[in-house]
Amino acid sequence: RRRAVYADTHSGSSYIAASYVKYLEMAGARVVPVKINLTKKEYESLFNSINGLLIPGGGANLISSGYAKAAKIFYELAVKANSQGDYFPIWGTCLGFEELSYLTSKKFLLSKTNTTGLALPLIFTNGSRESRMFKGFPEDVLRSLASEPITENSHEWSLTLESFNNNKELRNFYDVLTTNMDGNVEFVSTIEAKEFPFYGTQWHPEKNAYEWTKPYIPHSPSAIKMMFFMADFFVNEARKSFHRFSSEKEKAESLIYNYSPVYTGKNPGSTFEQIYIFT
Repeated sequence: RRRAVYADTHSGSSYIAASYVKYLEMAGARVVPVKINLTKKEYESLFNSINGLLIPGGGANLISSGYAKAAKIFYELAVKANSQGDYFPIWGTCLGFEELSYLTSKKFLLSKTNTTGLALPLIFTNGSRESRMFKGFPEDVLRSLASEPITENSHEWSLTLESFNNNKELRNFYDVLTTNMDGNVEFVSTIEAKEFPFYGTQWHPEKNAYEWTKPYIPHSPSAIKMMFFMADFFVNEARKSFHRFSSEKEKAESLIYNYSPVYTGKNPGSTFEQIYIFT
């Protein structure tokens, strides 16, 4: 199955952290980069060629950036497609989670939190272990998620549980599967749409095995095992989609294999070990 991840701005170009690519590949997907600033027609063609979309984290404006504009097009196409029985899953990680909250509510509802650079255990809501996302997880993985600090957080903004509960659009569209605390404020950390295959984590499942630039990224056996089950769930969702490229040639020219990752982990202050840069 072909899964797409976004390119986001980086030093005047656009980029994808290689950890997202590896994360999807380890669960059996091939990756197609979704570049910013394409035409709507180009995005529509790509939508009909791929089997799902991962909207990654990073630093971009949720309303006016090329990242946001592309996300809006794919979100609207996916809502329409799924409403007509054409399965197409979307996953948002960190900024992608925040983008989903904006696209659904059409409001900026985020609040500043003390969540830049820490690993946390998840607080599961009632019934969330029977959700589509978590019901197939082994008991030991669920236990680790609830008791060990194995979910990495790198966000200055969060969707507080209060803001979620006070917004009718979000309440009607998503179930809150987990929350977390920054010490004072309870924020939403994992969501699952009620009627659509849309999912989001404010935390980063992809970092545990592939990012080593920050000391708070968890690398324990349970952190790595959990990461696999997260990736496996979403790639299995993508397997339910029957979108495909019009030709093998078009597919081959679209895959991430046409690009080479750059080692950035040796640079002072780097967030990522490797990135794909698109000029």
